[in-house]
Amino acid sequence: MYPQQPQGAPAQAPHPAASPAPRGRTTALLVPLLVGLVLGGGGVAAAWALTGDSGATAGGTAPADDARAACRALDGFDAKKYGTKGAEGDIAVNRYSAAGTLSAAAAAGDSRYRPLAEAVRRAQNRQSRVFEFDATVKKDLEKARGICADL
Repeated sequence: MYPQQPQGAPAQAPHPAASPAPRGRTTALLVPLLVGLVLGGGGVAAAWALTGDSGATAGGTAPADDARAACRALDGFDAKKYGTKGAEGDIAVNRYSAAGTLSAAAAAGDSRYRPLAEAVRRAQNRQSRVFEFDATVKKDLEKARGICADL
């Protein structure tokens, strides 16, 4: 028989893993923006694939059609609903994204639409930096809407 050996202190349970740091405001606002860009781009691609136009250019629809579609998207865009939860927020994000994508397509096809694309792009770039629709963003959106009124 062997003498009993003293037993050590009972093993301590490992500490639970620290919970991950909460997401910052930047992440919370950036994710819907990126989702909107992806969905908007997909919607534009689907619309291009499903529609045909006898006045289409080699790449699809005519630049004027893209510009008018950008203006319709911008006309239906409500900045107050941008970033809200639910369908209204999703619609706002996608219309804002579509206005940028379609105006860029119009400008790529015809330089006459470059001022529209630049105004929308400036608004989107500023909004993505400040995470709000401040006076500068609103000014660029109004400029884009003014250009649309003249189309």
